[in-house]
Amino acid sequence: MGALNGIRVVELAGLAPGPFGCMVLADLGADVVLVDRPGGAGPLVPPPGPLQRGRRAVALDLKTPDGLAGLLSLAERADVLVEGFRPGVAERLGFGPETCEKINPRLVYARMTGWGQDGPLAAAAGHDIDYLAVAGALEPLGRAGDRPHAPINLLADFAGGGMLLAVGVLAALLERERSGRGQVVDAAMVDGSALLTTFLHGMIGNGMWRGGRGENLLDGGAPFYDTYQAADGGYLAVGALEPQFYAALLTGLGLDGDPDLPSQFERRRWPELRQIFTERFASRTRDAWAEIFAGLDACVSPVLTPAEAPRHPHNRARSTFVEVGGTVQPAPAPRFGRTPASVPEPSRAATVPEILASWS
Repeated sequence: MGALNGIRVVELAGLAPGPFGCMVLADLGADVVLVDRPGGAGPLVPPPGPLQRGRRAVALDLKTPDGLAGLLSLAERADVLVEGFRPGVAERLGFGPETCEKINPRLVYARMTGWGQDGPLAAAAGHDIDYLAVAGALEPLGRAGDRPHAPINLLADFAGGGMLLAVGVLAALLERERSGRGQVVDAAMVDGSALLTTFLHGMIGNGMWRGGRGENLLDGGAPFYDTYQAADGGYLAVGALEPQFYAALLTGLGLDGDPDLPSQFERRRWPELRQIFTERFASRTRDAWAEIFAGLDACVSPVLTPAEAPRHPHNRARSTFVEVGGTVQPAPAPRFGRTPASVPEPSRAATVPEILASWS
C-alpha cells in the first residue's frame, strides 16, 4: 500500500538524517531494504525502532567480496540507493555512482552528507549544530542577550537533511519517467539548513528583521508570539499575530477592557506588555488556560511534552500517533485519499536471496 508501492530502495545504515529520509519513503509505501554491517552501525545509532520501521534488514560486510557482491546485486534491481558516507568512501568500497550506473542506469543514487560532495568542508566531520551554524540558521535562535540555542537536532538532521533527501529522491524518480535514466542526488544538510532560512532572508531584505537574536516578531521578541509559564509549571504557546487573534488573546486573559494596556505593536512598551502577560498566565494552570482558550481563536495552545502529545484530543481524532512494535510514535504523513499509507511495521531481518526473490 501507499503512493510509492513498487519502488525499491536500498539504504546503507547510518545516523539520523538518512534513516529518517528512508523512513519517509517506507511510510509512503516503498520497499526499503536496510543494509547494515554485522553487529550494527555503532553506539550512537539507536536500536531498531521508529527510524528503522517498515524495513527488511540484511547484514553485509561491505569490505569483503561477498558483502560487496550482495549489495551490488540489490542495487542492480533497485530504484534508489541511499548512502550517507563521507565523500569518496563509497567509491573506495566499490559501490560508487559510476559503478552502480553501469549495472543499473535507472538507479537514483542519493547521497546524504553534512557538507555535500564538494567544497572546502566536504571531508570534514560535523553534526546538526555545525551545519546550522555555517548555514546562518543557528545564530538567530535563542533569547535576547543569550547565546544561540540549537533546537535539539530537528532542523539540520531531519528537516534540512532527511526530508530534503526524500524530496530529492522523489523528484529524481519523477524525472526518470521522462528520461529513463537515474542520477545522483547530492543532499547536504548545510544546503537544506540554508534553504529553511529562505523566509528569514526575505524578512531581512524587506527590513522586517531589524533586531538582534530574540528581539524580532517571530523569535520571542514580541510578547504576543512567545511562551508563558502557568501556575503549575506548564507552558502556553501564544501566536496571536493578527489583530483579530490578538483581540481574542486579550479577551481570554481578561484584559480586553483595560484602557491602560499598551497597544500591540508599540515596541517600546513590549517589556511592559510581556510582564502583564507573564503575571496573568501565572495565575492559572496550563490546562485551565487551555480550556479557556479552547473556545477562542486566539492562537494559544498548551505546550505538550512528547509523552502527552499522543493523548491530545486532536491528535487522537486524526490518529497522528500510532503504536509500532510496542513504541508510540508519529504516524506516516502526509495523507493520501486514494493510496493511503498503511500502519508501519517494525523492521525485520532478511537475507539477500530472500529479497532478490521478492524483487524478481
